[in-house]
Amino acid sequence: MPGTDPKPPKPRTSPGRRPAETLPVDAVLPRIVTALEERPNLVLRADTGAGKTTRVPPALVDAGLGRVVVLEPRRVAARAAARRIADERGWRLGEEVGYQVRFDRRASEDTRLLVVTEGILITLLQRDPFLDGVGALVFDELHERSLAADLSIAMARKVQREARPDLRIVAMSATLDAGPVAEFLGGDALCTTLDSEGRRFPVSVEYLPQADPRGVPTLVREAVQALIPDVRGDILVFLPGVGEIHRCREFLEPVVAAAGVDLVPLFGDLPPDQQDAVLRPGRRRRVVLATNVAETSVTLAGIAAVVDSGQVRRLRYDPGLGLDRLELGKVSRASAEQRRGRAGRLGPGRCLRLWTEIDDRTLQDREQPEIQRVDLTAPVLELLAWGETDLRGFPWLEPPDPAAVDRALELLTALGALRQGKLTKLGRTLARLPVHPRLGRLMVEGHRLGQPRRAARLAALLSERNLVSRSVGRRPVVAMASTPSDPLDRLEALESFEATGYGDTVLGPVHPERSRHVLRVARQLEASARERLENTDRDSGPGAMDPEEAILRAVLAAYPDRVARRREAGSRRALMVGGRGIRLAEMSSVHGAELFVAVELDAGRGGERREALVRQASSVQADWLGTLERRTEAYFDPERKRVLGLRRTLYGDLAVAETDADPGPDRAAALLAEVAAEDPGAALPLDDPAVASMLGRLRSLAHWRPDLDLPTYEGEQLRQLASMLAVGKRSFDELRRAPLLDVLIGDLGYRRLGQLDSLAPERLEVPSGSRIRLAYGAGDPPVLAVRIQEMFGLDETPAVAGGRVKVLLHLLAPNGRPQQVTQDLPSFWRNVYPEVRKELAGRYPKHPWPEDPLGAEPTRRTKGRRRS
Repeated sequence: MPGTDPKPPKPRTSPGRRPAETLPVDAVLPRIVTALEERPNLVLRADTGAGKTTRVPPALVDAGLGRVVVLEPRRVAARAAARRIADERGWRLGEEVGYQVRFDRRASEDTRLLVVTEGILITLLQRDPFLDGVGALVFDELHERSLAADLSIAMARKVQREARPDLRIVAMSATLDAGPVAEFLGGDALCTTLDSEGRRFPVSVEYLPQADPRGVPTLVREAVQALIPDVRGDILVFLPGVGEIHRCREFLEPVVAAAGVDLVPLFGDLPPDQQDAVLRPGRRRRVVLATNVAETSVTLAGIAAVVDSGQVRRLRYDPGLGLDRLELGKVSRASAEQRRGRAGRLGPGRCLRLWTEIDDRTLQDREQPEIQRVDLTAPVLELLAWGETDLRGFPWLEPPDPAAVDRALELLTALGALRQGKLTKLGRTLARLPVHPRLGRLMVEGHRLGQPRRAARLAALLSERNLVSRSVGRRPVVAMASTPSDPLDRLEALESFEATGYGDTVLGPVHPERSRHVLRVARQLEASARERLENTDRDSGPGAMDPEEAILRAVLAAYPDRVARRREAGSRRALMVGGRGIRLAEMSSVHGAELFVAVELDAGRGGERREALVRQASSVQADWLGTLERRTEAYFDPERKRVLGLRRTLYGDLAVAETDADPGPDRAAALLAEVAAEDPGAALPLDDPAVASMLGRLRSLAHWRPDLDLPTYEGEQLRQLASMLAVGKRSFDELRRAPLLDVLIGDLGYRRLGQLDSLAPERLEVPSGSRIRLAYGAGDPPVLAVRIQEMFGLDETPAVAGGRVKVLLHLLAPNGRPQQVTQDLPSFWRNVYPEVRKELAGRYPKHPWPEDPLGAEPTRRTKGRRRS
């Protein structure tokens, strides 16, 4: 059968060694084996404490399925599971059973059961896409839905479907939603679903009676104080991170010392020997302060009670920054149940939850899968290196957001891993390095520039937590001296610690244990890079680059999309590629560089749309940026109302240098016309009386006679007019001096001018012989302001637009003020004029006020002999 050994050797066992206890899952082991003989895939739901992690994989080995690879979500769990299986079966760790995690492997060619972290399976698939010799893959605690788990099970399913139908895939969890996973694994035709009970003893749950604002350390201390005299076993405290573990440890040390109880931490970066010590029974009762590494897979001996803070830190992609951020949040209901189950293995247990029952109802049922909330650059690179050509069609257990895939492709292109969508030689190299592609790019560049060791150390520093405490008490330390690079400062602090063993540096106190851990990771990364980069280009010899510059260039290579330019000399505010505003934190020592890369960014709580805070920066020289675009651009100065020019040197969309320049007449005219069209009243002489009159007549006539199809010089027509006038000009002042009226006349042409003069005349002749200007308003009747005496003898209202629109008469008294407004002149003479005559004749006796205005002679005279 392809993919399995014809006669797998039977694992050696020590006589008399048997499992120390019978576990609930043992009852279903025969059904599991039978199910896998009938169908290639299996989903197993087994409660916490059922024994699935240590009993199911050996049963598959015993069934002759070939080499079994077990995937655990964490390094602690992988090592612990392998050791427990070896102990239960009497096997030798590293031979019959082994493990492989990041930078730590205990296995041989004869190992039949290999426990690995999820990322290791991806590496195995890259080296051997068909998984020859592997008969079964067991995905433990799949409910956690880490990104690596989703990627590895999707790759395995594709291998099974397209090349290895004999490959068995088993998914196990206590809280897994089995339906979607079983459907993904082929549905009823290819997948069996089984259940196994697990927790043998009840665990009581207690909540806070009401919300308590005093903080987690205080609440944990009180909970542990209450439990120590009431429970006989160990107490497991779940906390969201290492910082909370250290703070709670300070609060608890007097309590446990008085009670004669040991206090021990458990987290992922703890050295392996210390992790192993925590997993073994202690000599005295213990209080274990753990992150969620203790939530699943890892069985801690002797736990009788759990204190659950209800908090967890999870990665989430911040689209405003383009990177993952750890955010503090509430646990899901499924995680809370997993934590509770840790207390029910020895006997009836207790679980103290540091939240109220009301808050409990607000918990989400399950964790949101990482694939929906984190950066996808690394998995996208893995798939491309694996030969996947259709990223959007790849059969994920749950497909990611296409926008997240696009972001990953953009970053890989910026790093040089992709060119025109194809994987480059550099991209294949990055896929082989056991770090994020950013840090892989840093290591490749450091190797090329002759600094492989320091680059590996810097990659280790950036991938791990900060080893320098940048605060005194609760007040942040403000960087005093100006340095070229915060990451370089930290690298030098690490090297100083390595050389002297001292815990203090110019940056602040160094955490010795963290520093030793970073140095261990750095040595492993350096060895990995040496193996994978030995045939790549490298600058060396007496002309080699200055070591400091080499590191700064390597940082730039890792963060090409984070280049920023200071807004002005001495300012902590800057603009980053992509247009994002950022601000250097007080703790950053990069005071002087005009250009820098933002290595560590913080968007603030909730990803607020404000300037992101740069906690670590590294200076950059413009000539390091590779291909730059030089472009002369025109811009409009709103204060001077003038088009000016700028010679810009661009890195992407970021201007890294700017000088004044002539934009050229065509570019200046085009921009001036565009700006003028947005504010024509300020740019064009539209308020010139002759221009305003013509535009008013045109717009009125166009409203009254749409059949004439007259231009109104609004919107696009006004923009075109502005373009015509802007030729050869650069400012609003020049535009306002332009002969706009002549342009309008020329643009209208003879025929339309004739229609305008005939149907919407500028002036109207009245009976006195005066030609009086009409006032046009768009769509309204034109206004004729005329003295009453000049209208004597006229018995009908004047009209325009071929008689369609009557003029609105403002009939003026001798003082020039309207005495009557009307569109019905005959009615005025009959009904209103007699009263007007009585009123005005006495006030203006020298003006004519005939009793019969229609028979009187019109006059322009302002004074005259009174008639009867």
